[in-house]
Amino acid sequence: MEPLKTSADVLFILLGAVMVLAMHAGFAFLELGTVRRKNQVNALMKILVDFSVSTVAYFFIGYCAAYGVSFFSGAEALAQKSGYELTRFFFLLTFAAAIPAIVSGGIAERFKFNPQIAATFLLVGFVYPLFERIAWNQGFGVQAWLKEAFGAEFHDFAGSVVVHAVGGWIALCAVLLLGARMGRYTKDGRVVAFPPSSIPFLALGAWMLTVGWFGFNVMSAQTIDRLSGLVAMNSLMAMAGGTIAGLVVGRNDPGFVHNGPLAGLVAICAGSDVMHPLGALVTGLVAASIFVGMFNFTQDRWKIDDVLGVWPLHGLCGTWGGLACGIFGAKALGGMGGVAFMSQLAGTAIGIVVALAGGFAVYGTLKATVGIRLDPEAEFDGADISIHRISATPEHEE
Repeated sequence: MEPLKTSADVLFILLGAVMVLAMHAGFAFLELGTVRRKNQVNALMKILVDFSVSTVAYFFIGYCAAYGVSFFSGAEALAQKSGYELTRFFFLLTFAAAIPAIVSGGIAERFKFNPQIAATFLLVGFVYPLFERIAWNQGFGVQAWLKEAFGAEFHDFAGSVVVHAVGGWIALCAVLLLGARMGRYTKDGRVVAFPPSSIPFLALGAWMLTVGWFGFNVMSAQTIDRLSGLVAMNSLMAMAGGTIAGLVVGRNDPGFVHNGPLAGLVAICAGSDVMHPLGALVTGLVAASIFVGMFNFTQDRWKIDDVLGVWPLHGLCGTWGGLACGIFGAKALGGMGGVAFMSQLAGTAIGIVVALAGGFAVYGTLKATVGIRLDPEAEFDGADISIHRISATPEHEE
């Protein structure tokens, strides 16, 4: 019988939800500092509106699809058991809303605003909950099959694969269907540099994400009795490893230095509760190295204009995190055990397949029906939204 959730559990998971909610401001400022100045307002609006649309989609569809829980009853019934299920919804919503926030960084500066809002609803309402149910709620018998076949279930404590890899691979679909920004590549294939508009804002976003990540990881225990200081320690070590690798491999580039800790934190989510801190350090070092190398490779060699590098950062580092859990979580390498590499490989592969299928279905349908690319004039001006009187005081009008 599941133990009764206490008011302390409600407060615990509520604090986690607030910390992860603050991470969405980090997503906004990271994108704000990376895009060109003319697109800064658009970037800020997208993250806020995406979160609100995600809330509605997850409330009406996504949470029920993933966990079989709906909220269509009286307030008195909803508040039973200290209202724990309500705060759990809030906490897991902040994870679900990270999917469009991740995608936003890849498609920045040339995606139509309204179709992206429609994509957010579809992704959070239908695509993301499908794999969430498989990984975190024993959906479709997949976990039972993995345990029978390999001796352990697929383990993803805080979402390296469920959130980050899925979001990153969905973003890749959108970026490929969208194409590069105007002027990003010359006719002979050379890359034209679009430098960040504000390193301070980029750094602020990275710091907000980094701090909030300790709520993302630690509070994934969801109840106080499952709280583990090991998760916090491993998150810290992966963050440090990612920063150092971002500095060294990225050759002191401030963009890579500030994304390095994020790469490490993406990768440690899955195994933060089972790894030894040394394994977490290595996981972070490898993750940031993957990010720097693949960001440069995709931009320069494959000509994939992924503005914030969300596929390398979230898609590939999240994939690495799922596999690293099966490596460094093993007792032979100082871990807690209870994981199997083949289960991690299979579970991660399933997540990628769901992301690719869902991403191409959603963005491919939108491209074929309403279009997803800004017209050239709007892209040139950064004018996909209107600034009305409330934002345009006389002294600032042009």
